[in-house]
Amino acid sequence: MTLKLNHLHLKTKNPKETAQFYVDIMGGVITNQSASGGYRVNLHGLSLNITDLHPKQSRKQTYGMEHIAIDTDELDTIVTKLKALGIGILEEAVVSGGRRVCFFEGPDGVQLEFIEMK
Repeated sequence: MTLKLNHLHLKTKNPKETAQFYVDIMGGVITNQSASGGYRVNLHGLSLNITDLHPKQSRKQTYGMEHIAIDTDELDTIVTKLKALGIGILEEAVVSGGRRVCFFEGPDGVQLEFIEMK
């Protein structure tokens, strides 16, 4: 059996603003906008579907997700930019292997993480 990640779906009250956040802060690229107001963003090879709640969906819907982690070789530069933009820093720490990480807040309370590349 072959399994492969297809996409991560984020549900948000403001899909346009959320998609733009992932472009401006995380380096994503908007690859599609649906007629219903949803977006698809390529986030360094990870496809993000970003929509509001679907009115015809019968299973339970909630906003957000836990977190997305992105490796970077410019952690200090990125953390400085986040702070300058007033984006909430949730935690800066050193994790296994001695790599530094920075958790920060995205739209709808989603946690995002940059991980220092070694």
